[in-house]
Amino acid sequence: MRQQIMDKEKIASAVKMILEAIGDDPDRQGLLDTPKRVANMYEEVFAGLSKNPAIHCETVFEEQHEEMVLVKDIPFSSMCEHHLVPFIGEAHVAYIPKNGRVIGLSKIARIVDDISKRPQLQERITKSVADLLMEELDPVGVMVVLEAEHMCMSIRGVNKQGAKTVTSAVRGSFHSNSKSRNEVLALINK
Repeated sequence: MRQQIMDKEKIASAVKMILEAIGDDPDRQGLLDTPKRVANMYEEVFAGLSKNPAIHCETVFEEQHEEMVLVKDIPFSSMCEHHLVPFIGEAHVAYIPKNGRVIGLSKIARIVDDISKRPQLQERITKSVADLLMEELDPVGVMVVLEAEHMCMSIRGVNKQGAKTVTSAVRGSFHSNSKSRNEVLALINK
C-alpha cells in the first residue's frame, strides 16, 4: 500500500466551512482551533488508510502448536463511512495454526487497528481481518467476531444508546466444524 499524505489544511478549511454552514461562528474563541484539532484527529483516526496490515504477518514463528489461539476483547474504534461518526467495540480473533505457523499476539491487535482506522463498515472489518489471516498465515481456520456500538445509531436516527452490533467471519475448519466454532463462542463469552 502506498503512503498517503493527509491534507490537513484542506480538512481544516472544510471544517471551518461546516461550522459556518451550521450557523456558528468559526472565529469565536471556543471554535478558533477546532478546524486544526479536527484535522489532527482525522490524521489519527484514518491512519489505516496509509498502512498495509499484511506487514504484521511477515514475522512468523515455528512453534509446534496446532490448537486454537484466541485473542479476545481487543478494543477497537472506527469511523462509519456513511456518517463519519465513530463506532467503538471489541474484536475477538481466533485461528488454528497449520504446521506450527504462529504470529505474535500483538500482531493480531495491530491488524485489527490498521484495518479499522479508515472509513469503514463493521462487516468489512470483520471480513478483512479473517481474509487477511487466511491468506497470510494459511491456518486451518479463522474466526473473527466484532461487537460494537455505533454512534450513527446512538446519537442520531433511532437514538438507541447501548445497542450493539455483532458481526462474524468464519473461515476454514471453524466454518465446517460446529464444535470448534462453538468452542470459540464459549471462550469469547466466558
